[in-house]
Amino acid sequence: MSGFLEGLRCSECIDWGEKRNTIASVAAGVLFFTGWWIIIDAAVIYPTMEEFNHSYHACGVIATIAFLMINAVSNGQVRGDSYSEGCLGQTGARIWLFIGFMLAFGSLIASMWILFGGYVAKEKAIVYPGIAVFFQNAFIFFGVLKMGKHQTFLYATH
Repeated sequence: MSGFLEGLRCSECIDWGEKRNTIASVAAGVLFFTGWWIIIDAAVIYPTMEEFNHSYHACGVIATIAFLMINAVSNGQVRGDSYSEGCLGQTGARIWLFIGFMLAFGSLIASMWILFGGYVAKEKAIVYPGIAVFFQNAFIFFGVLKMGKHQTFLYATH
């Protein structure tokens, strides 16, 4: 079974190297959209506060802020390879990225707490809003990871 797909030479047909950043950006956007689509669906289906506490949207907003913070920093800024140092240089970019990941992980953990503490442990009849909050934050978090974004830099050799 391990040689089942060896006859397929799909990787030779498509040049993934030049389109890798585009594909990663589209995939991250689709994941981000899917996360918000799920939570909008839950908010429309369960509009009352008894079924779905709308303060739970704060997790998705914080995850969105983390998404924007992490995607605002390039790999070159973190490594110190960029041409402009910016406000705080490499250290500032790393601190910004660290805060962004803290917000992303925090919102994902908070969404798990909302799912299990607010819906599963209380044995509510309707659990979908808790599942929607968790999946929204999970999809946004996986969109943040950018699916292995790779940037190429051209260096002049002397």
